[in-house]
Amino acid sequence: MQEEVMKYTKYEKARIIGARALQISMGAPFLIKMDKENLEAVKYNPVKIAEKEYDKGVLPLTIKRPMPDTRIRSRHDDEEEQEEEEEETEKEEAPEGGEE
Repeated sequence: MQEEVMKYTKYEKARIIGARALQISMGAPFLIKMDKENLEAVKYNPVKIAEKEYDKGVLPLTIKRPMPDTRIRSRHDDEEEQEEEEEETEKEEAPEGGEE
């Protein structure tokens, strides 16, 4: 079965870049290395810096979309489900301390 990769709409992309640009303008550290020449090339513009971070794929922001069957899907749902399954498996395999 093929894994479906969720693509962002232009509205989601704008929201992500805008949110990150606000963080940068409030003094958040950059998530990519930028030397002085690169910063001068983009004229220290937080939106341009956020776009570069978005293009590199380093932004830790996710979008949750409501699905038609009342589920909410995010880009990292598959990873979360896998972690939950691993935790359940560990609990089942762990011996209980109260049995003699």
